[in-house]
Amino acid sequence: MAKSTVEILIEGGTATPGPPLGPALGPFGINMMQVVEGINSKTADFKGMKVPVKVIIDGDTKEFEIEIGTPPTTALIMDELKIEKASQDPGLDKIADLSVEQALKIARMKFDSLLANSYKQGAKEVMGTCVSMGITVDGKDPRDTQKAVDAGEYDSILVE
Repeated sequence: MAKSTVEILIEGGTATPGPPLGPALGPFGINMMQVVEGINSKTADFKGMKVPVKVIIDGDTKEFEIEIGTPPTTALIMDELKIEKASQDPGLDKIADLSVEQALKIARMKFDSLLANSYKQGAKEVMGTCVSMGITVDGKDPRDTQKAVDAGEYDSILVE
């Protein structure tokens, strides 16, 4: 038997052996509680958000791998700032302020799917997303904060 993949959308940190997970994985005969514990530990940071999860099962050995997708950067920013939606006119209407620490937290959550090769660069990517959402970073235009990061002003916060 070859490898099989089960893709499920689960609320972060709240997987249970019941639906939708149980019925999808039951026929494979793998240890359900190990899968549930693995998913919950990997999705704990995404509490309250729907997270795409892939369970890759080897039918011969009953071994499995869990891959966690991440919500879009915009969804993570909105969750972090507790806002419902982004600005209708991001050039004029600023709706919230993200701290550099929050940008770093989001960069750590998304690091595997970002183009950056360091958390500092990842935080700058998150700040770039703020530009199109009408969100300031540290009370300034996100582009100005990115320049300040390049100048080393936030090195004490953005340590690797």
